[in-house]
This record gives sequence, C-alpha cells and structure tokens, in this order.
Amino acid sequence: MAEKKAQKKTEQTATPASPSRVRVQYETEVVPYLMKKFGYTSVMQVPKLEKIVINTGLGDIKDNQKSMQIVENELKLITGQKPIYRKATKSVANFKLREGMNIGLKVTLRGRRMYDFYDKLVSIALPRVRDFRGVSDKAFDGRGNYALGLKEQLIFPEITYDQVEKIRGMDVCIVTTAHTDEEARELLRALGMPFKK
Repeated sequence: MAEKKAQKKTEQTATPASPSRVRVQYETEVVPYLMKKFGYTSVMQVPKLEKIVINTGLGDIKDNQKSMQIVENELKLITGQKPIYRKATKSVANFKLREGMNIGLKVTLRGRRMYDFYDKLVSIALPRVRDFRGVSDKAFDGRGNYALGLKEQLIFPEITYDQVEKIRGMDVCIVTTAHTDEEARELLRALGMPFKK
C-alpha cells in the first residue's frame, strides 16, 4: 500500500511536459507586438486562439461502415483526438439522405492539442501543398474567426499515401478572441500563418 502511495506521489511531482512552441511564441513575441500595434492597456485585451474546429464530409461513403472507419482513423491520426460524427438534421430525398444519418466528422481542439495542430498546419502541412503561394487573407467572418479549406489529407505527415483509400478535403476553422478581422489577421500572421503577399 505504501509503495503505491509513493509511486503515485512521484507521478504527481514529475515535471510537466514542456509547453507548445506556438504557445511560447505567443506569450514571448506576439503579445508584446500586438499590445504595441493596437495600443492595448492590458494583456487580457490581446486576442488569442480559442479553439480549432476541423470538419470533413463523408459524402458518398455514408453507407459504407468500413470507409467511415478509415476516415475516422485518418482524422484521429492528424489531430490526436477522436472525432465525433455529425448527423443529418433533416431528410433530403434528392441526396438519398435520411434524418439521423452520419454525414460528416468533426474535431474540436483546445489547449495543448490546438497549439500543436496549429504548429503542424503552418510549418509542415501548408508548405507541402502543390504550387503553394500562401493562403487567402480574406477568409475572415467579420468576428475574428478564420476558415481554411484543405483539398487533401496527404499534406499531413501522419498520412501515408499507400494507406489512403480516397483523397478527401477538410475545413479548418480557427476561432480567436479577436473582435475585428484586422486584429485576428495580425494575430495569425504573427503566429506564422503564410498569408498571400
């Protein structure tokens, strides 16, 4: 019994994992830069990343359980988190869609996983896009959130070409605490988002 308690105590006092590279960059470089640029009086006013939501549609494979499992595993590999299924809210006869059918997958990342995914997206995945010249700086929604569409999952290093059943795209929505698009654009640019010149 005493051994178990001692083991538990050493597990609790073990050094925590080092913070994410993007988080450190945000705290040391981005916060002072944005405070100077926009004239904030408090650190709490500085916009920050709140969450990243990744969506992918199942489309033609909504009846094929095996293919749905493959897409779920790919998204799990990319994000490091189990995705949830999105269900149809109403029936549409033209699309052979019934209410309650699985039509997509969604992952919401916060905290450490969000920063790690952002780092991977900006520094590894986007530069691997063929003929990449930067992402659009106009895809903001007016409230400081940024949406980005990816055409294929192969740009992520976890996905191997041989195991891909079909090339699928995904939507990445980056939600920030910024009140205006200009603040959000500067935040993402300072965090390394490769906007078109």
